[in-house]
Amino acid sequence: MAKTRTLSSWRLRLNRIIFETDTTLGRLFDVILLWSIVLSVLAVFLESVPVLREQYALIFNIVEWTFTLLFSVEYVLRLSCARQPRKYATSFYGVVDLLAVLPSFLSLLVPSIQSLMVIRALRLLRIFRVLKLSRHLSEG
Repeated sequence: MAKTRTLSSWRLRLNRIIFETDTTLGRLFDVILLWSIVLSVLAVFLESVPVLREQYALIFNIVEWTFTLLFSVEYVLRLSCARQPRKYATSFYGVVDLLAVLPSFLSLLVPSIQSLMVIRALRLLRIFRVLKLSRHLSEG
């Protein structure tokens, strides 16, 4: 029984950090996530330049997989601490989060799917969540 309470308190604490910004750790999480998204999108844009892609292919590959793994861990953490995981997974941001990492994993199974890698730019949409702009966009 104590293990269940510990898991519940862990999930509640993680939920507060990930989904709310009124705590120091919540704000820190959002800042780290924001910078990760910006750097990831910047890497995608730089990789689209043929000369840079040829010269720094290995570095771009390492950067891409680092961000893919980071965002995958974040997605799993969000699912694990969401009050309603299925509702989060099917929400706009849940789908965007999944689509932001899915092309990388699918490219391992189906190499010809490289053309879907442009979907990685969806990571940019994740900034709106971090900045809480969705409320302001709906008011505009």
